[in-house]
Amino acid sequence: MATIEEVSGEILHLIYDVIRSIEKDSHDPTQKRDSYDSAAKIQELRGKLQLCRDMVNKLPGIELTREEQLRRVDALRRQLVRKRELLVKYKSMCHFDMK
Repeated sequence: MATIEEVSGEILHLIYDVIRSIEKDSHDPTQKRDSYDSAAKIQELRGKLQLCRDMVNKLPGIELTREEQLRRVDALRRQLVRKRELLVKYKSMCHFDMK
């Protein structure tokens, strides 16, 4: 499966290609080939956008509401602070020499 970075780069490139092909179509309406190219590029863009939608729907926590996500982030931040405090505490403790 493609990563979001790969897909987003492809989407930007496809958007540019679609715009460029539409501009060509508007300058020379007699060329049907360019019109077919535009339609193919638009279909490819639609496919990539659908892939992005599918990737977003698979993200963990996407089913939660915004408030639930914020509560979860807050709880995880508090947990991180506690763990950092414990690490500092354990690092500053005396070391016993067991010889």
